[in-house]
This record gives sequence, structure tokens and C-alpha cells, in this order.
Amino acid sequence: MIKILSALIAFCLAAPAFSAPLELASEVFVERVQKRADGSTATVLEAPKLVVPGDQLVFVVRYKNASAQPASKLSVTNPIPRAVAFSGTADGTEIVSVDGGKNWGTLAQLKVPKADGAFRQALPSDVTHVKWNLNQTLAAGSAGKLVFRGVVR
Repeated sequence: MIKILSALIAFCLAAPAFSAPLELASEVFVERVQKRADGSTATVLEAPKLVVPGDQLVFVVRYKNASAQPASKLSVTNPIPRAVAFSGTADGTEIVSVDGGKNWGTLAQLKVPKADGAFRQALPSDVTHVKWNLNQTLAAGSAGKLVFRGVVR
């Protein structure tokens, strides 16, 4: 569990790759279900103090056009921590890699080699990187966020 927490802390400190002129900041949260006094439950996001296998994580990458000019053809690439199995993005528009960023596509387009040399369909747990192409012009000073989810292995 200490290794998992260390990997998550390292993720928050390491900036995702991006195309200039974006400023990026990363955060990770643990999704927990809390029981309220009235017996109902609420889903909350907490800072990760201790995570265990099976914990649901929410990764938030905030971006901002730091230049004085509009920017277009922007992309953001984020590695998935090894201790985490990717489970998707908030909007489903991601492009993923299952080979460390060498090849990209939708999960349905990617294959993973098996021990016998054959290939199988890639699974969310195979994802090593996620990439978003921001298909819009971002005005100077404009900001937004990208969200992806994962499960602690």
C-alpha cells in the first residue's frame, strides 16, 4: 500500500506531457462512499491518504492557455501509474496507448501481444497512457480540465 501511495504522489508531482503553451496541474482523488447520519450515502472525493487494491481513483488534469494568443491543435498526454488500472475518461474522447506511447488509438483499435506471439484485444487494464486532442481553439487565458478514472491494482 505504501508503494501505491508513493506512485500516486509521484503522479501528482510529475507533469503530464503537453503541447505548448499549456500550463498543467495534476491532482488525484479517492472516491469513497460515506454513510450520512440519516442512513443515506454520498459519494465523495478525498485526498489519498491510504489506498488499497480496488479503490476507485479520479485523476484531474487542469490546463490553461498561458500565452497571450489563442492556441489550437493542442494535446495533453498523461501516463497511467503502474499501480493503477485505467477505467476510462469522463467524456470518453480519449485516445490511449497500451505500449508506452508508441502507438495510439481507441481501445477497440488496439491489440496486445500474447506469450505465444498471437494478439488479443486490448483491455482497459492494458492502458499505459491516455491522450486528449483539444479540437478547439483555446483563447488566451482560457482553462479547462480533463478527468480520467482508475482502480488501484
